[in-house]
Formats: sequence, structure tokens, C-alpha cells
Amino acid sequence: MDKTKYLTAEEVSERYRGGISVGTLRNWRAMRVGPDFVKIGKAVLYPIEALDAWDRKNTVTCGASNRLAMGSSEEE
Repeated sequence: MDKTKYLTAEEVSERYRGGISVGTLRNWRAMRVGPDFVKIGKAVLYPIEALDAWDRKNTVTCGASNRLAMGSSEEE
């Protein structure tokens, strides 16, 4: 049995604290951008693993954070 967990568009919107609306998710699906989704009949579901991968892909690493992390390891 598949252990993959799925979220609805409403739950995805909640996951991102309303920063991504259900309407935006709908538009992204039509344009084939945004997180991967599964469509079964009328049901649109987002695999949590796909959302996690999308988060990693869109993570912005700040240069100052890198320099601070590198500097702290040199001091130890």
C-alpha cells in the first residue's frame, strides 16, 4: 500500500500560511508551474514529498549566512 500523504489545495494554502492562495494554485496548475500534483477525476492532491522537494528547490541561501557559517567553523 502506498504510504504517500497528500494535501488538498486548501491544505497547501494553509501550509504556506495563506501566502499561496487556492486560486494561485489553480492558475499554476493551468500553466504547469508550481508544485507537482496528482489529479484523480476532479480531485487535485499534492503529495507532501513533492511539496518538500519544491520547498528545497525554492530555498534562497543568503551569502552572509554562508560567510558566517564558514567563519564560525574556522574559530572553533
